[in-house]
Order: sequence, then structure tokens, then C-alpha cells
Amino acid sequence: MATLRDLAERLDRLLLRHQELERTNALLREQVDSVGTERDSLKSRLTAARSRIDALLERLPANSGSSDGTSP
Repeated sequence: MATLRDLAERLDRLLLRHQELERTNALLREQVDSVGTERDSLKSRLTAARSRIDALLERLPANSGSSDGTSP
């Protein structure tokens, strides 16, 4: 009956490995959720910063010189 005992031990190890993989998967899902939340926050901040920059650019006086950016 050594083969039945070996099979039982292998099955126990397999179940233990499965539990470990489930825990790892849960942790990775949490990290993905966290990164997604951080990404959404950064996108929102980027949009706000772009809006502020656009507003500042509109407040700049129009350049009365040449349009190529060089001085006369």
C-alpha cells in the first residue's frame, strides 16, 4: 500500500499548493485594483493640470513679433 500512501501525500501537497496559489491570486487581484485606482487618480490629476496650463496659456499676451519665435 505504499503507492496509496504516496498518492495521498502527493494529493495533500497538491491541495496545499492550490491554497497557496489562491492566496497569491487574491493578493495580486488586490494589487491590480490598487494600481487601477492610482491610475484613475493620476489621470484625473493630469486632466486638471492640463486645464490649468491651458488657462494660463490663454492669459499670456499675444506675441506681436514674428510667428516663428525669433526676435527681430
